[in-house]
Amino acid sequence: MKTALKWISLLALVAVILPPFLYFKGSVSKPMMSGIMLAGTVLWFATAPFWMGRRQEE
Repeated sequence: MKTALKWISLLALVAVILPPFLYFKGSVSKPMMSGIMLAGTVLWFATAPFWMGRRQEE
């Protein structure tokens, strides 16, 4: 479960970082960029607390 949450969090970070570059390049519109970034932010905050800052189980 933690591994899946880590991958989802990683994809959410990509959804926050990549759209501004695509907007600058002209590949996406500003509303599309904002929507993708909002979805990535919500997804990040929904998944990251479950695995960040916890000790690794042995």
